[in-house]
Amino acid sequence: MQLARLSRHLIVPARRRVGQAFPPAVLAAIESEIRAAEAGHSGQIRFAVEGVLHPRQVLAGLSAEARALELFSQLRIWDTEQNNGVLIYLLLADRSVAIVADRGIHARVGNATWSDIAHQMEGRFGAGAFEDGARLGIQLIARQLATHFPASGRGPNELPDEVVVL
Repeated sequence: MQLARLSRHLIVPARRRVGQAFPPAVLAAIESEIRAAEAGHSGQIRFAVEGVLHPRQVLAGLSAEARALELFSQLRIWDTEQNNGVLIYLLLADRSVAIVADRGIHARVGNATWSDIAHQMEGRFGAGAFEDGARLGIQLIARQLATHFPASGRGPNELPDEVVVL
């Protein structure tokens, strides 16, 4: 299993893999979806896509979930005023989605909901529908944020809406 995973991370260069699945027009559509979604709640959504992991990370068994936790910290998603930031992380080589939510929203939503959203996205990604899968995830997360953190006037956009490409 580890050898098969390692080969997926070595065969296609990361930038080419991400560029094929997420060309500039798709990245722009995802950013627009985030911007529109954030108008309906006070939460913050970030979307990050990584083509492949370094071979050392693969051999060490780094999962998409563990990598997402690293990025959650590095991107300072935890640094929102209401603790309601959410990271959607896609590890393209594994077609694996991890959703990490800050404690304010996670306490109200829980693991099962985030896992269900991630699985729905993975289904779309597995079919090659990358824009559709990303938009679906953003919309489903936005519903949770709107339920638990409804918009109260025009608050600040605390995190950038741009897709993080690694």
